[in-house]
Amino acid sequence: MASFSYSSILVALSVFALALALRPASVDANFYESIYFNWGGQQSAISGNGEDLNLVLDKTSGSGIQSYQAFLFGSIEMLVKLVPGNSAGTVTAYYVSSTGDRHDEIDFEFLGNVSGQPYIIHTNVFVQGNGSREQQFYPWFDPTADYHNYTIHWNPAAIVWYVDSVPIRVYRNYESQGVPFPNKQGMTVYSSLWNADNWATRGGLEKIDWNSAPFVAKYRDFRARACRWNGPSSINQCAVNSPANWWTSPEYKQLSYAKQGQMKWVRDNYMMYDYCRDYKRFNGNMPPECFKPQF
Repeated sequence: MASFSYSSILVALSVFALALALRPASVDANFYESIYFNWGGQQSAISGNGEDLNLVLDKTSGSGIQSYQAFLFGSIEMLVKLVPGNSAGTVTAYYVSSTGDRHDEIDFEFLGNVSGQPYIIHTNVFVQGNGSREQQFYPWFDPTADYHNYTIHWNPAAIVWYVDSVPIRVYRNYESQGVPFPNKQGMTVYSSLWNADNWATRGGLEKIDWNSAPFVAKYRDFRARACRWNGPSSINQCAVNSPANWWTSPEYKQLSYAKQGQMKWVRDNYMMYDYCRDYKRFNGNMPPECFKPQF
């Protein structure tokens, strides 16, 4: 019969623990198990055996959710059907964020508009509490007529925002050249529907029409294929090149030519604001990443 030393057992247990730490989370669809209402849950609802979620905004309150788990690198996706009709003044936010004054954050925000006018897809990146990296797009479809997939893909090389598998934006990691990049804080998934009529539509000129309330945003199929955040040890564990960390493989370090072509089409035809072109805002002192290739 084979015998095992105490030290060999400890080594085996350590290897097993490391494997568990590196194992990516896979959170699929069931909202009961993966999220909770962090505010305004009294008028919102999870239904369909946990597969469907409605966030509601009325005169009393908006509503919001967050995931139980925080993540560092991977892919976060959700199917969302936005508030239909006159959604002026409303914002549906879908983002990942850490906490504190020096938080990291990666944003999708959907700015409502008056009936017949397109939504605005607002994106941003915060690193150590600093944002001001906004890019905005008009959707090339009606985001209120059906569910569409919005994905944040985030790895040590870059962040990519996808809409129905079409990339609309890339923010590359140039940390070695002095450009901040969010890679040291685990981020929780959030979504909310709230009253932002002091700024959201035409700079606050269009207010919420409460006669159209309640406003409802619908969600399905939340999926997080991402590395669980287990404290500072995850900074290296989630970034290491390994088969378990699929987001570190070479194919995810650079968009393919086909994906670059899709993104160029979106940016040529539907981009409405890019902070890297706003010379007046920055008084000519543009952020350093604006001079570096992103794609």
